[in-house]
This record gives sequence, structure tokens and C-alpha cells, in this order.
Amino acid sequence: MQGLTLNYITPYALTMKATTAQIGLLSSIPNFTMSLVQLAAPTLSERAGSRKGFILPAVFLHALMWLPILLIPFFIHSNQVWWLILFQTLGTAFDSMSNPPWGSMMADLVQQELRGRFFGNRNRIMGFVSMTFSYIAGGILQLLTGNTNLAFAIIFAGAIASRLASFYFLWQMQEPLLVAARKEERTSLLLISKGLFSTNVGRFIIFCSLINLTTLISGPFFTPYMLRELNFSYITYTFINSVSAATTLVFMTWWGRRTDKAGSIRVLKITALMIPFVPLLWLVSGAVYWLIVAQIFSGFAWAGFQLSSNIFIYDASPRENRTRFIALYNAMVFLGVSIGSLIGGLVAHYLPLIKGSYFLSIFLLSGVSRLLVIALLLPRISEVRDVKPVPIKELLRPELSFSSIKQLPGNIKGRLNRRKKK
Repeated sequence: MQGLTLNYITPYALTMKATTAQIGLLSSIPNFTMSLVQLAAPTLSERAGSRKGFILPAVFLHALMWLPILLIPFFIHSNQVWWLILFQTLGTAFDSMSNPPWGSMMADLVQQELRGRFFGNRNRIMGFVSMTFSYIAGGILQLLTGNTNLAFAIIFAGAIASRLASFYFLWQMQEPLLVAARKEERTSLLLISKGLFSTNVGRFIIFCSLINLTTLISGPFFTPYMLRELNFSYITYTFINSVSAATTLVFMTWWGRRTDKAGSIRVLKITALMIPFVPLLWLVSGAVYWLIVAQIFSGFAWAGFQLSSNIFIYDASPRENRTRFIALYNAMVFLGVSIGSLIGGLVAHYLPLIKGSYFLSIFLLSGVSRLLVIALLLPRISEVRDVKPVPIKELLRPELSFSSIKQLPGNIKGRLNRRKKK
């Protein structure tokens, strides 16, 4: 579903003549709502009596909310952007409502020592599917350039179908037995929140929230920069975005194995140091070849950061309160995303121009802000797994060596012989 929506909701708003401030609000308002919904999700899922029983209605309602979104140009002829923001906010609220119980359920299903490889492979498959459908969506827009309303209607109808397909497969899943925590073992969200600055997991949550805040200062504005200032076609726009997705797809399992070997915080610290340079690379040139290089770097860094941060919150949160910890983590992250998008939209026109563009000024502000957050908070977060220290040179060493290439024919032959014996 993400391949049909994530990179296309902003271009959809641009067809409705959305302003820079409205682009910021299109990201900030839904994400602020998501942060509030996260806090209610643990209590609601407990009252439902089943995590799966709570997830399914939320997913179904999320799918349905794309119907009014695709119908806006056909039935609403004024204030279209504001209606889009409203429907997008409702849809993301239903979607985010299912995240804490889903995360809790998956943490029970996947053993700790296998989480890096499992979620790496899962994210890799998701990335491949998302990238494929993103290309399809870009092709539809290019083919129907003269009728973008129809093009977006087809794309979002596909998003509805894909979300309903995920609803079906979630319905088929077997939910692991949830061991009910005794009342004295439960920790309220308020009490967990009081430890945000004094506990290891609390500092991690604050760090991720601020990284997302500083990232989203620039996040919503790469799209209008490419489409409005660089005048890229939809195909070029889709290709530039897919480069990052493809790189993430390639390195997701690579980072997953290293997370299992060295711990999630080790990977988090390495990749976090790369993240400030992602927007700064866009200041160098707007040439397609250079932006491809920037997107490869971005995909490599974010693949490791996102995977390791998701795994760490599973590792660091106690099982009996995991849904609440995940809810607080998601709420703080979405709050950061909301505030960051709002800041970017509000300050854009007040920043000094770089090469005649205020978009480049936003990218610079975002990169410097990320660097400050990392310098102040990252050293204060420690690993919770019992892992052996791994030197960075060994951790980042390519896995395909000359000796492994020489051994490849023998390994393939051995596998074929084992299959024949079976």
C-alpha cells in the first residue's frame, strides 16, 4: 500500500494548488493526531480482549478512508486541500491505532536473537513490493498526464485493494497467547513517561522523537522541490524516490545480520552519524545523477537506523508492558514528525535563500539540527542485549570476499547434493 500512497499524497495535494504551509500541515496534523491515538491504543486493545481483534477493525477502516480521498476532485470543488488534510488525518489515525498491539504481537512471535534477520527480511520484501507499485503509480501518472484526477483515483483505488488484502492476511494469522499482567505489574503510561529523561529506554524514545522532528523539518519538501523547482517529470520523480527504496531493500538484511551480531544500539549509532548528511547532499547539486548518489547514501543510512530503532524498543520494553512502551515510543515519534513538519512549513519563507531557493535553506536547517540532536543524546543510550563488542571495521566489512567467491561453486554443489538426498 505504501508504494501507492507514501510518495503520492503530496503530489496529489499539489494538483489542488496546495501552498508550502499546507504541505507542512498535510504532514503535521495527521502525525499529531497519530501521536494522540497511540496513547489510547493500549487501553482500547486491552478492553477488546484480543490484540488481533483490535487490529482488524482499525485496518479495515483505514482502507475505507482512501475512498473519500480519491473522490475529492470529483465531488468537492472548494477548499480541496483542507478536505484532503481532514480525510488523511482520519485515515492515519485508524492506521496508527493498530501499531502498538501489532508490535506487541510480533515481538511475542519472533525470538529476540532472530529479530534482526526476520525484520530485515520482512522489510526487504515490503520494500520490493512498495518500490514495484511506486513505479506502477509513476507510470500511471505519466500515462495520464492530462487527467491527473483519474490517475490518482486509480492509484488510490489500488491502495484500498492492497490494504484489504493485508486485512485478509492479518485475519489468517494466529495470535500468540498473551500472558495477562497482574495489576501490580502494569505500569501506566504516565509513570512510563516520567522516566523519559532518567531511564535508558526513555532517553532512546526522546532521541528518536527529536531525530524525526529534525528530519521532518525538510521531509515534506523534497517533493515540491523536485516537481516545482527542478521541474522533474513524474517518471523522474518516481525514479529518484525509488533509488532510496531500492538501496534500503538491498541493505535491510545486511543491517539485520549486524544487529543480531553486535546489538541494535551499535548499528543505531553508526547509521545515526550518517543521517545529518542526507539533506546536506541536496545542497551540492540538483542534477539527477547527483541526487541518485544522495538517495543511495540515504537508503543505506536509513535502512540500518529504522531497523535497529524498531528492534531496540522491542528488546528494551518488558513484555507485560510492551504495548504501552511501543505506544509511547510511537506517540513521541509522531509528535516529533508533526512538530517538524509544522516548523518547516512555517519558517521556510523566512530563511535566507540558498542558490535562490528556500527549499535548500530548509535542507540545511534540518541537517544541522539532526547533528545537534545526535551529539547531545546519542552517547547516553546503551545496549540492553548481552552481545560481544564488535569493531566497526569488522562490522562494516563486505561479506563477499575473494575466498568466499572461490568457495561459491563448492557451496552450490553441496546444496544441490543435499536436495537430491532429500
